[in-house]
Parts: sequence; C-alpha cells; structure tokens
Amino acid sequence: MHDYDAEHGGGFLTRRESLQVGFSGFLGLGLADVLAGRSSGESRLPRGRVRSVVLVFLTGAPAHQDMWDLKPDGPSSTRGEFRPVATNVPGVEIGPHMPGMARLADKYAIVRSMRHSIPSHELGTHRMLTGINKEPPGATHMASRNDWPCFSAGLQYLRPNAEGRPQGIMLPTYLNNGYGFCGQTAGFLGADYDPWHVIKDPNSKNFRVDELEFRPGLSVGRLTDRRRLLQSIDAQRETLAGSQRVSDLSRRMQQAHDILVDGSLRDSFDIAREADETRDRYGRHTFGQSMLLARRLVESEMPIVQVNVGHMNKWDTHGNNFKRLESELLPPFEKGLSSLVTDLSDRGLLDETLIVVTGEFGRTPKINKNAGRDHWSRVFSAVFIGGGIQGGQVIGASDKMASDPVTRAYYPADMGATIYSALGLDPSSQVVDRLGRPHQLNKGEVIAPLYGAG
Repeated sequence: MHDYDAEHGGGFLTRRESLQVGFSGFLGLGLADVLAGRSSGESRLPRGRVRSVVLVFLTGAPAHQDMWDLKPDGPSSTRGEFRPVATNVPGVEIGPHMPGMARLADKYAIVRSMRHSIPSHELGTHRMLTGINKEPPGATHMASRNDWPCFSAGLQYLRPNAEGRPQGIMLPTYLNNGYGFCGQTAGFLGADYDPWHVIKDPNSKNFRVDELEFRPGLSVGRLTDRRRLLQSIDAQRETLAGSQRVSDLSRRMQQAHDILVDGSLRDSFDIAREADETRDRYGRHTFGQSMLLARRLVESEMPIVQVNVGHMNKWDTHGNNFKRLESELLPPFEKGLSSLVTDLSDRGLLDETLIVVTGEFGRTPKINKNAGRDHWSRVFSAVFIGGGIQGGQVIGASDKMASDPVTRAYYPADMGATIYSALGLDPSSQVVDRLGRPHQLNKGEVIAPLYGAG
C-alpha cells in the first residue's frame, strides 16, 4: 500500500511504513492516523435507505458483452464465443458462466448504458471510485492529494463516526502499477479522511489484521491504565503549549483505544470463526473469502466496503478473453458474489445493503487478433443489488454491437449520486479542501429507474 502524505514533502510511504504510522505507532495502542476523522456526535443527515454499500470493483475492466449484455445476433467479429442463458426472471439473460447469479436475477438490476469518456485504467478507476465525470485540476494517473475523494472519504467528511471507527474499508488489494492508482484515497480532503486499506489475503491460513491486535503483554486493563496516564500528560502539554496538534493526537489515540477495547471491529476480521461449510460455499480463494469478509463487515455496520476483484488490471483481457473469463475470472467472482447476495438475503440484510458491481469501463465490441477485447468506455454495464432497488430488471440498452448506448446514458457521477443518496447523504453537499476551497461533492443524478421511477 502507498499513502500520500502531504505533511512529509508530498512523498509516498511504503505499505509497511504507512501501517506502522497509522495503526501501531503510538505506544502499542494501534489505530491512529488512519482513523483520524472528525469526531462529532450526531450525523448531519438522517439515515438513508441502507446501512452499508459494498462496492465490488473488477479492476482492469470486464467484458460487458460477455457477462451482462450479450449480443448473440451481432456480427461474428463482435458477438464472441458465449451465448446468453436465461435467468430466474423471464426476459433477462446474462452470460453462461454465472449460474449462481442467473438464479438471483430477481434481486438485481443491470444498467447496460453506463458510459464515460476516457478508456484509461488509472483515470477510469478515478472516475468510478469517486463518482466524477471529469478529473479535477492537477490530478494525473497517479494518486495524489489533487484527487477527488473516494466514496468513503465523502461519507467520513460529511458524517464522521463518533466512536472513531473508519467509514470505509478497501480490501484485499491496493491498485498500483509502481504508483498508486488515483481515486483510492480522500484526495484533496486530506489524510484524515482516507479509508483503511487492508492489504492481506483473507484466504491465507494465518490471516489476521495485526493492527487490531494487542501487543504482547497488553490487556484491556493495562491499555486503560496507559490511556489514563497519557491523558494526564496530554492535559499538561496542552495547557503549556495550547497546541491543536497535541489535541488532535490525543483524540486519535483515544479513538485507537476505544476501538481496541470495544473489539467489535477486530471480531469482524476473525474470519476463522466461520464454519468450514460457509467458507467453502464462498470459495477457498482470495475473492471468495474477501466477499465473506465483506459480509462480516456489513454485519458490524461498516458503511462502505470496497472489494477489489484481483490485483491491478486483473480483468484486462487483451488476449484470450473467453478462455480467461471461463476458467480464471468468472468462477471465483460469481461464486463469491452469489454467496454474498444469498447470505445477506437469508440474514435479512440485503434490503439495507446496496451492492454495486462495476469495472472502470468495458471492452471493445470488436475481437482482436489475440482473441481478446481492448479498452472501451463508450458503453459498459454495472449491476446494482439489494438496497431497496427494484430487482429483476434491465435499465438502459446498448446497440446491436454493445458499442454505444441507444437509450439514456448513465455516468460515473450518476452511480456516485446513487451511492451517496442510498447512504442518506445529499450528493450535492459541499466539502472544503485542505486549502479552504469549497467543492460540490457530486454532480450526478440518482439512477431513478433502480427504484421504479421514470
């Protein structure tokens, strides 16, 4: 992981350095800077439709015309090797290698007319993870404090958690190509609003989140005693220096203390508590176990969980598109996702959880000489599941080659407006950057047909 640190010359910290600073650098308390959100009491806006959003991000951009928008009657140069299959909703068809999702079509809506203007992995990622249609001034393909804030950062700014818990967690990978992809942090809002990146494989035999563990020799009692001592010292320092920095540090350490003592967030990551049968059902692979971890975080009311399906550009199928989808990409994806949807539904949590499945764009209608598809952002698909949406429907349409929308196009900002509104935030809310400049957080419109509106 890389964290952009504006207070240290604008440089990047290594993953290890960042975790050390953010979680275990303060006298063994753990959890500090990464959870340095504002600590106000009441939320500014009423609770929305959902408690949690799970953003399933297929990094590298999946072929929409081989998964969600097949064109069996198109020309041979574009239609591909797959043929659509029926789902449990009459008239709704999807790709043939997602049987679990075919049985759950009544619970989701496919938006087949998503669109934006730039088929670049980094910039497309920026747009889809933040809900913007155009990059802000100074932003590039590399993560920086000029980026637009990601969804959890917007939530953290507008509705901070009074107990200091993060409002968003990204797992199990950090998207980078020697540099971090833009759109994965709080950007111009500053490091206080960054989500927590948990960069570990939950399928690993020894999976644990060290940042949430007590150091050897520490217990709740000793931790509380240490906290009282620190409070006494900090009170003297603040009296002497009148330092806001000391006050901020004290607040962050108090948040770290509260989270460690409470233990609920730590328990959410204890995936070993799950029955073997459950873990098998999700799939004994990184993605399956990441989706199981997402369910556990939803149960603990984590507002935003982003699951990256693979390392950087995993779905970038310039070659062997059909073989890779059939054997490598779709089986773990659909097993994990269908298990998550079923689990949340069975537990009565799907109506209060919105799942959004998307990549940064789609892929070309024309199949290249390597049996692959290249970058294409003029039309692609996104899937919305649960969260009060009207399932069993297809929204929007592309032309006969899945090349362009033939109905109203929906953009990243519209997806962002839908996510923020579902969480009870006004998408047009104002946020203020580190230089004191105001910005409208989101300029899109809620995708109204998801909720049965025109």
